[in-house]
Amino acid sequence: MGYENILLDKQNKISVITINRPESLNALNAKTISELSSALEELTTDAECRVIILTGSGEKSFVAGADIKEFSDFGQEKAEELARNGQNSLFNKIENMTKPVIAAVNGFALGGGLELAMACHIRYASENAKLGLPEVTLGLIPGYGGTQRLPKLVGKGIANEMIFSAKMIPAQRAKEIGLVNEVYPVEELLTKTKELANIIAHNSPMAIAKAIHAVNLSDTDKGFETEIQYFGELFDLDDKKEGVSAFLEKRKPNF
Repeated sequence: MGYENILLDKQNKISVITINRPESLNALNAKTISELSSALEELTTDAECRVIILTGSGEKSFVAGADIKEFSDFGQEKAEELARNGQNSLFNKIENMTKPVIAAVNGFALGGGLELAMACHIRYASENAKLGLPEVTLGLIPGYGGTQRLPKLVGKGIANEMIFSAKMIPAQRAKEIGLVNEVYPVEELLTKTKELANIIAHNSPMAIAKAIHAVNLSDTDKGFETEIQYFGELFDLDDKKEGVSAFLEKRKPNF
């Protein structure tokens, strides 16, 4: 399908979604969230797609935040609906995708932009990236999962500091605290992200889908039992048979 605010490029089992609103530093508005959700649904059923990369157009901004003009006059009921719909239609959908989603954070990732990156399974950043949750400067708190995902990634103390102070942190500090995995020069970011995606794309998609769900349950009382269950289930699936056969035959598996 055609999109207005995003670009979708599919090559070699890797799909790159680019948020394409450079005039507003790729800010998230309702239409962009809807298009991202639709693109993810499209890729979920695309057998050729093994890994998804999410990035922003240009070098200045991944996503500079939500489009404040859209909700500036909302009351409680509409604000709760905004947050709930956004979480359910996009942010939670990313986290629970059966295919890995990697954020290539180029430039600003603020507010909803950082929340979008945190919903992804892996985050790479450019050296010029700036990350933060500035909502308290507007008299608000993060509404797309920021108060829940940030503590899991960096710990409550650092999460509280970032949320309460609203300060932006540079890419290297984000790496130090575990918010991003790696930091690269701007011109190398997408190439390095694709290199990782290519490695992942050659591994078992069945196993990766199970691993995503199991990891998502790692901080719940269902985590260990889910791991045991999925470990067992995979023994009866084709990918395990191919992987073990390839290992014993000293060849690369063909998943």
